[in-house]
Amino acid sequence: MTDSVSVCLEKAAIVRVIQKEPAFSGMFIAHLLARAIRVEADLVDQLFNSSEKRLARLLLLLANFGKDEKPEPILAKISQETLCGYDRHDPVPGEFFHEQISKTGSY
Repeated sequence: MTDSVSVCLEKAAIVRVIQKEPAFSGMFIAHLLARAIRVEADLVDQLFNSSEKRLARLLLLLANFGKDEKPEPILAKISQETLCGYDRHDPVPGEFFHEQISKTGSY
């Protein structure tokens, strides 16, 4: 992980930078497309997958599974309740999924 700074910018400032800086424009558009694709994937996931599969997908996303860079350990402790809240389902399926992994070593 790296340090970062969040800044709130006016719409006019962003439009001006997009018009004058091609490198920033390309990076910004790539970010917007990646975000739109992720939102669509999340919607399809929510509509068609069981809560266990959604939880598994969330855990894989958190681990950067399938990406070129090496996964970085997450130092924060994330409870089942937090994961279930992110995925918008009851804690019971998360507990079931956790118990399945604990008993068998796989789902």
